[in-house]
Parts: sequence; C-alpha cells; structure tokens
Amino acid sequence: MKGYNFILKMVGVKMNGLPRYISTQVRFDDFNKIHLSERVVISEKVILLTHDYSLTTGLIALNKKPSTDLAFKKEIHIGRNVFIGMGAIIMPGTIIHDNVVIGAGSVVRGTIHSDAIVIGNPGQIIGKLTEKALKWEEQAKNSFIQTDRN
Repeated sequence: MKGYNFILKMVGVKMNGLPRYISTQVRFDDFNKIHLSERVVISEKVILLTHDYSLTTGLIALNKKPSTDLAFKKEIHIGRNVFIGMGAIIMPGTIIHDNVVIGAGSVVRGTIHSDAIVIGNPGQIIGKLTEKALKWEEQAKNSFIQTDRN
C-alpha cells in the first residue's frame, strides 16, 4: 500500500497523512484535484469525479452552443477516518469531513459534515457514525469479528 500511495502522490494526489487503503480499481478523474487525509479507505470501483460537462448540454438547450465543450472542474476533499464503500461515486466539489462512512453504491455531492453515515442515490445522511458505532461495539461482543493484519 505504501508504494501505491507514493505513486498517487507522484501523479498529483494531495495527501495529508497516510490513507489506510485505496483499491487499485478506484477511478481518479483528475489526480491533481483530489485531496486525501489520514486513514481514508476507498473501496474498489469507487469513482472520484472532478469534472462536469453538463454546462455544455445546458447551453445547447438554451440555443447558445459554445464553440467547444465546456466543463466545470472542481476539487474533492476527503477528511480523516473516512470509509467509502464499493462502487460509490463522489461528485465534483464534494467535501467529506472527518469520521464519515459512505455506503456502497452511494452518489455523494456537496458537503458531508463530520460524524455522518451516508447512503443512497442521491446520498442522504441517515445517522451519526458515533451513535451507530456504539451499537456495533455492542454487537461485536456477540459476533465473530475479522481482524486484519497491520
């Protein structure tokens, strides 16, 4: 994982700390517009989308066709201790603060404040991570828990 993080830095991803895991199947739209923090987990088939060409489509609908395609380009910021589930799409301009879980397949845009769980399309906040973690902690006492190697 350390080698992969090094490669991501080399191609322009900005890292504030060491991510925990980033799948090699993550789609980075524009490396230079991605900011990742400490202990981020990004599961496979996640898309970090930093461009939006709907501007061109909208202008054409107004009969104002531009001479070339136009796109909004916006950064994505992901805070500390964030888990992003398989197949999620993070839209341009999204800011995800610390201690957040994004559910598998979710489509997320805008600002997600700390201590949130987000699921769905469009992504909706369904609760506080800290409250759910207390329930998970209790469940863990009666369940098999897999532990990973460090």
